[in-house]
Amino acid sequence: MRSRRFSTRRTRLRVSTTNQSSDSTSSASVARTVAAEREGDTLTYDYVTLDVKRGERIAELTLRLPETCPRGLDEVREQGARWWYVQAFRELDDALLNLRFNFLDVGLVVLRVEGDSKVALDTDGVVGEFESDWFVLEARHLVKRVLKRLDLTARSLFAFIEPGSAFAGTLFELALACDRIYMLDDPDRPTAIRLNDMNAGAYPMSNGLSRLETRFLGDPAKLEAALESPGEYDALAAEEAGLVTYAPDDIDWEDEVRIAIEERAKFSPDAMTDMEANLRFAGPETMETKIFGRLSAWQNWIFQRPNAVCVRGALTCYGQPQRPVFDWTRT
Repeated sequence: MRSRRFSTRRTRLRVSTTNQSSDSTSSASVARTVAAEREGDTLTYDYVTLDVKRGERIAELTLRLPETCPRGLDEVREQGARWWYVQAFRELDDALLNLRFNFLDVGLVVLRVEGDSKVALDTDGVVGEFESDWFVLEARHLVKRVLKRLDLTARSLFAFIEPGSAFAGTLFELALACDRIYMLDDPDRPTAIRLNDMNAGAYPMSNGLSRLETRFLGDPAKLEAALESPGEYDALAAEEAGLVTYAPDDIDWEDEVRIAIEERAKFSPDAMTDMEANLRFAGPETMETKIFGRLSAWQNWIFQRPNAVCVRGALTCYGQPQRPVFDWTRT
């Protein structure tokens, strides 16, 4: 597939589909188009930014929270498709599709969430309280579908939890969808993650389990402990509970992160697809995991691809005094 190149001039991108919200209790119907300011290889939405570094094969994906959120059903209905919970995940969906089709050489996505965790937790409270309302329910299903798209993204995914991060409740699901979670341990600049009921199965994966269940597969004691005592975890507590992969201190953070990024970005895109896709779908086999995550199918496919068996493929060069040459657009 040919990659579509973007011009460097600043333009306004509009997606052809719009979201129409209407209800007899609303004062007006609201139509909202997903739009991004595009400057070079950077797409900036209202709540999401996708910054692609082509030469490094890295994309930085950042979600920003608003300062306030609706507190009741009437306010949610009034905002309709403008509700940040809906708008942000529609923008995230669009950014992931842009990444999938227009930036084929990107191998690693670094994910961040910025803002006040209280906004995320208050929104989760509204979603939980009014989950029987048709609009709130549809909004939650939208979030579930976008999180699944993130699960199925054929790139390596790293989440960075730094000062100012807001990985809480629903937004911590974004980190749980990643292959590694790095959390800064610095007493002078504290970081925290927060769990709530939304992490207990509101957004199931393709295997039918929650992301916490998948993370603690084979270790039910840790899963039970996390679900029985949801709350705030600092870096050391999160690492001890198994909620993050690494918690480097402020002395090691920059080197640890830099080495991890450079290391992973140099892998064959086929190898990343093979490793990450299989690790994401542990547990029960469903129709979705049969399609996207079966180990035997992925291995048989990967080992026959040009990046493995061509003249300068990884398997051909194994044990030889030369480096393999990869087609970076094969993901």
